[in-house]
Amino acid sequence: MQRIVSRLLPDGSWRQVFPFHVSLEGHQTAVLCRDDEDYDAVVKILCVCAKRMNVIMVIYAVVSNHCHAAVLATSQVQAYNYGREVKRMISMHYSFRYGQSKVMRSVDVQAIPLDSDGYVRNALAYIPRNALDNGCNINEYKWSGYRAMFSRNQLSGKPVSSLTKRETEGIMHTGDKLDGVKWLLDDNGRLIPRSWCDYQYLEQAFENDAAYFLRTIGNVSPAQMHELLIENPRVRLPDAEFVKYANDASQRWYRLDIQELSIEKKIRLASYLFRTIRTSVPQLSRVLGLPRDKLANSIGGKQHTPQGPNHK
Repeated sequence: MQRIVSRLLPDGSWRQVFPFHVSLEGHQTAVLCRDDEDYDAVVKILCVCAKRMNVIMVIYAVVSNHCHAAVLATSQVQAYNYGREVKRMISMHYSFRYGQSKVMRSVDVQAIPLDSDGYVRNALAYIPRNALDNGCNINEYKWSGYRAMFSRNQLSGKPVSSLTKRETEGIMHTGDKLDGVKWLLDDNGRLIPRSWCDYQYLEQAFENDAAYFLRTIGNVSPAQMHELLIENPRVRLPDAEFVKYANDASQRWYRLDIQELSIEKKIRLASYLFRTIRTSVPQLSRVLGLPRDKLANSIGGKQHTPQGPNHK
């Protein structure tokens, strides 16, 4: 298979892209998708945010309180920023519809590189299996990209590009210009997955063999994949990308670059970073310019890599 490929990105540039698993998990206090309208909105948010953040969707699954996606992006930071934008947009939808703010506060965003052929295939198979979380048949589940794969039916539907501005806001939940997209809507106003997912990437990953894809879905261990992709991601950002990630968090928190922060603010930021992305005390020390012992004490006296984003 070709794990690393060149693609035309939404912004019109040809770039080399890499596969990532993006997840929004950890919500224990509310059901985010209460009805079909919510599920439909989250699927469209995944789609619109992919265009906005310049990534390509391969396959996705939305369930009652979390979602998963495999995307092609130029870097892990870009994939993570996509997940963060999805989280922001879902929060806005929930606030607008139900009048509840900060509902996504406890949701973790993960963007994990899929750095081997086997890892890619297992992740691509694991994602549609999440339909089982809602007690649904994978083949019939409406809120995943599974139906885009290995389909030879001729695409037909209403072009999203033909919607008026008001229709775009009401149907696609965005004010973004979508006049150049090739997305299609079915008779129920739902996105047709094959019109916006890179099904060709998934199909070549399984040697263009639908039976191979189905066997992998049947054989993949959900518990093992959840451990690898959610609870204990095995890859962490190199220092150069981690600096960008940490500096972005610093700007969100304090509207200051890292080097402008006081020691107290750096320690608070370090605690947040330690619990939201796979990192280590030595890496935090290098990036934030703080002594290791001071950092270790501030995050619980541990100087080893945490076992996952929910590590305490």
